[in-house]
Formats: sequence, structure tokens, C-alpha cells
Amino acid sequence: VVVGAGISGLTVAYEYRKKFGVESKILILDNHDDFGGHAKRNEFNQSSSTRLSWAGTMNLEYTSFTKSVLDFLAELGIDINALHKKIEFKYGNDKPAIWFDEDTYGENILIPGFSMYSRNEDVLDQIDKFPLSAQGIKALKEFYAKENNVLEGFSEREIDKVLYKTSYTDFLEKYCNLPKEVIEIFIKATDGYWGVQPHSLSVAEAISAWLPGVHRLGESASKVVGNEESEEVAMFPDGNATIARLLVCSLIPDICPGANAKTIAMAKLDYSRLDLSNNSINIRLSSTVVNVKNEGAKVALTYVRNGKTMRIRSKHSVLACYHSVIPHICPELPSHQKKAQQYQVKHPMLVTNVLVKNSKALDKLGISGAYCPGRMHAKVFMTKGVNTVGYQPDYEKDEAVPLMFWGMMEPPARDVHIHDQLRGARIMLFQQKFEDFEREVRTVLDGLLGPAGFNVAEDILAITVNRWSHGYSYGYLDLWDEKYKEGEAPHEIARQPIGNIGIANCDAAASAYSQAAIEEAFRAVNELK
Repeated sequence: VVVGAGISGLTVAYEYRKKFGVESKILILDNHDDFGGHAKRNEFNQSSSTRLSWAGTMNLEYTSFTKSVLDFLAELGIDINALHKKIEFKYGNDKPAIWFDEDTYGENILIPGFSMYSRNEDVLDQIDKFPLSAQGIKALKEFYAKENNVLEGFSEREIDKVLYKTSYTDFLEKYCNLPKEVIEIFIKATDGYWGVQPHSLSVAEAISAWLPGVHRLGESASKVVGNEESEEVAMFPDGNATIARLLVCSLIPDICPGANAKTIAMAKLDYSRLDLSNNSINIRLSSTVVNVKNEGAKVALTYVRNGKTMRIRSKHSVLACYHSVIPHICPELPSHQKKAQQYQVKHPMLVTNVLVKNSKALDKLGISGAYCPGRMHAKVFMTKGVNTVGYQPDYEKDEAVPLMFWGMMEPPARDVHIHDQLRGARIMLFQQKFEDFEREVRTVLDGLLGPAGFNVAEDILAITVNRWSHGYSYGYLDLWDEKYKEGEAPHEIARQPIGNIGIANCDAAASAYSQAAIEEAFRAVNELK
């Protein structure tokens, strides 16, 4: 029995069948009404043809994949290189903009072409349009224009202290002389990328996420500049939900006979076949596991479905769910392991997809998206340019296009431990109603696109809000975590099997990437005896 039908859980079932035989009986339980976990798909049918977008994990950072992960994806029929070649999508960075909203800055100001990552002359001219004080504009222009090494004369130890133990915001204030009103513009820049804001990231971490400042570090920049290959990604039109769908089709072929990696995006899956009595592998949704324990040579699991409590026994079980929930459902774990699991507090994220009639307003403004430093979502961008695996929208006919609003909720307090920031942001997320998100979307699109003729009452066709409350897995941060010896990090302690119960998820790798979910599934199955 696998607890969790995300990419880790589905991969566990796939690998378990290979290790223990095709005749293996496997039950996958998940408390949600769909499989895929963080690999969530948003599908719109409000226009003349289907539109897809992402609601969670979306990239394949294939240049960092291990051979075992690449081989696994190839088994599913996924051609990484072909996917990469067909992608034109740039997260709104192909035609960037920054938008200052009236509520925060006193007036709506759109500056097309501005990218905080650029240092060309146009950027300096654009800064003159920012709604800042004269002092703030002067300081920001100097920050971008100067190339002096602010760490000149520092010892190696002092440099490391600045890079790894100084927050990015403190660096901007102390070493680059930026006033707080300017620093606030950068606060939301890592919302979607890290799920942590720059006041809680080190200089090295922020710059690795492409925030500006590397030009002020001199030779020390070589320590923090990331590998350019890390920017190379492959992508499906519904994100890594395609991987989950391909796995389910492999485990239960009758759900979509004939579907393959070249047609899966538009394939219709028959969910009624997920949990049939004659299946050797069953996926049982809306089933919440509440207790797992070893009973001799067996594992006993208790779950709740449709208001009824069920008990089942199996030879093995793999918990492919969040570490933080495992102590509550598997109380026999030793206390030090429970403590390690509870240390890994998830990063809450937010993805709101909005289907609009067409992209005419954005095209007229000359933008593909915008960074919104004063709003709930850090960024909004069109999802054009991912035309793969059977998904070929005809945007030339001015047809509907999804806009993705991306980011996280602002933590209620910055001067607290990062775990408390994440918990506080999660509470803020849960306190929002759909109407709050809808109002936010309408406010932003009216202010951003209204001047180009966009009518929020007529041009918005649909809104989906994906409250990714337990989003990115906790990865260790320079300012908050110690450097653990091998085998002593919380995630390594947390993932240890007990009896016939294994553990597999992104938390087990302390990494929020899909390849980590796959690799941890490999490990967990290999540990089963």
C-alpha cells in the first residue's frame, strides 16, 4: 500500500512492480480527489478549444538529472530533447515589465521592457519612471551603474560571511547603500522561485536566483554565479502532471488505451477505471490514511473514505506523503525521527490561473507578463509557447490564453524564524476566500491591462486558485540552518524505514524538484525486503 498518489507515490508503485513482479497487488491511497500531488493540472474548456496550464511543479531541469531518472523518463516515452526544442515559453521574461499599482504606490505605472536582471542603459532610463523619491531613484541607478567591488580588501573569511551569512536585503542596504523604499521593490522577486523572500535569503542564494548584485562582488562573484545550464528546462503544457498521467496509464492501461508521451496532454482519462476490483493496481482517491503500523510481518493501515473507516493489511507500505504528517499517522516511529520530520516545514505557494479571451491587451502594451512588487502575486505572465505532446493552440486566431499569477503570501512577520514565517504565510493563505483572490485578479488586470482596452467584466472567462499550502519541500538555507554531517541532516534521519514501512517524497531529499521525488521513490523501494 502506497500512501500518496503524487509523483513519488506513483513511481514507488511503478518500481515496486518491477522489483517484486507484475503480479504484485498494489493499492495507492490519496486524500485528494485527483492523483499527481504537486504535479497538478488546470484545464479550461470555456473557449473554442481546451487550454492547459500549471498549478504546481512544472519544470524538468534535465541538465541536472541523474542517468537513472533520465532512463526512467525514457521508459515512459518522454523525449527530453524534443520537449526542450519546442519550448518558446520564458516565464514572461521575453517581453518583461514591472507594474507599480495605485493602491501601493499612489498611481498605476507600467514600465514595459524593464527587467531587474538587466543592466543596460535602457534600465537606467526606465528607473526615472519609478514612483520613488528622488533619493531612491538616484540610489537605484547608482546600484545598477556602478561596478566597484563592495568587498574590496575583505579577507576570504569576511567575504564568506557576507555571501552566506548576510541577508540579501541587508547587503543592499549596508554595502550598496539602497534605502528601504528601494529594497522593498525586490522583496517579492523570489516568491515563486524560492517560496522565501530575500530578507531571509543569503546574498549567495538571492544572486543564484538571478537577483541583481553580482556586478558589485568583483572576483567573489565566481562563488555565487550559477551554472548557465540550470536555466535549460523541458516542459509539458500541463507541467509535470504529464509525468503523473503517464505513470497512471502505465500502471492501469485501461484508463486510457493507446495514450503515450506524444499524445498524453489531450488524452481523456477514464477515472472510473482507477479502482476496479479486477485491477492488480488500484488508485483510491479521497481516502485519508490516519494510522500505519507494523504488525508482525505485515503492515496495518487505517484510512477514512466517504465517512467510513477502513482497515487493510499489506506486506509493505511506503509513505509517499509529507514528512510533517508522518508522526501523526505512524506513532511507532522513534522520537528523534519524528522530530526530524517535523523540522521540515513546507513552503506555502500560490498559483492562480486566469483564462482571458485573448492576448490583445498584452500585445498592445508590448509585454508578455509583469513583475508586480506591490501585489499579492509576485508575477503575472502568459503561458503561450509550450506546444508539445499533442497540445497545439492556435493563438494566431486571437483565441483564449491562460495567464498565470504566481508567488506566495507575504509572511505576517519578517523578524521571526523562517519556519514561523512559513507557518504564518500558510495561515494567511488559508484565511483567504475565493472572492479575495478573484478581487485581486480583477484589480490587477484592470490596472495593468485596462489602459489597453481589457474589460475585466467581459474578458475574464475563468479563474482557478491553487492554494499550494504545503508546497516546496524545505531545503536548507544559509541564514537558518547548520551544515550537517553526512547522515545527520533532518531529512536523512526522517526518511529511515521502520520495519516494512518505507518513506519516499521530496522532503526525503530536502529538495522541491520532481527528479528528487523520483529518486527517493527508487531508494524507498530498494530498501524494502
